[in-house]
Amino acid sequence: MSVVNKIVARRTQLSQSGRLVGDWIVENAEKAALLTSQELAAQVKVSQSSIVKFTQRIGFKGYSEFKLALNEEIGRKHAMQSTPLHSDILADDPIAVISQKLVRAKTDAMFQTTNALSYEACHQAVKWLSEARRVQVVGIGGSALTAKDLSFKLLKLGITALSEQDSHVQIAVARTLSPEDVQIAISFSGERKEILVAAEAAKEQGAKVIALSAPGRSRLRGIADITFDTIANEMEHRSSSIASRTAQNVITDLLFIILVQQRDDSARQLISDISTDIKQILT
Repeated sequence: MSVVNKIVARRTQLSQSGRLVGDWIVENAEKAALLTSQELAAQVKVSQSSIVKFTQRIGFKGYSEFKLALNEEIGRKHAMQSTPLHSDILADDPIAVISQKLVRAKTDAMFQTTNALSYEACHQAVKWLSEARRVQVVGIGGSALTAKDLSFKLLKLGITALSEQDSHVQIAVARTLSPEDVQIAISFSGERKEILVAAEAAKEQGAKVIALSAPGRSRLRGIADITFDTIANEMEHRSSSIASRTAQNVITDLLFIILVQQRDDSARQLISDISTDIKQILT
């Protein structure tokens, strides 16, 4: 329990002078951490012995131990404030600044990912997806959301798409694939063990493997037949997949739109029919 929380939790057990000391410290913790017991007593207008009794009452041997703990707590708080929560977003950033940083991070991810795109690889991937008997889309964590979204979009085109959240099921399905099938493996790091095992299983069955991963050497890139770079500044201070998922969605949405563009009117009619069916549920 933090020093300030200890003071708040034990306030009702303190004497009147102890409550005065505790209330002042809670309101002025950083200032209190710099004061001697005599200086603190003068600030609160109590005796120096009241300061010592107060520190003992909240669980410290004396004022020196209390002051050391308070300084350590303040040091940790400052370190947390200066360490980004995510990417370059700081703990004390106001909402307006956070929103601007998020927009910039997501926009940068989209531009950098599309700029690095290989059109040859893109056309090859679309060809494989169009001709596939089945398409398995695998991802873990935030990448699983991208996988589920893509599988739904492929289904709307009449492409049999499989996407399971459970990694054991993903591996089992990968073992049922054939040379007529395609697996899309999504992992920003390219090192998630669950995805690697599923990709290796698909490869051993003769299926074509398309990977979405960050640039640079990774084991997933070594397994895949085609790899699309998903670029996002989230390698350090990454609390969750935010810009990286935006980069992944750029690739999956692009593949979907090209498939829509290249397929005949029956595919577009299927999309329309599915949308109509869903609207019936909502009305």
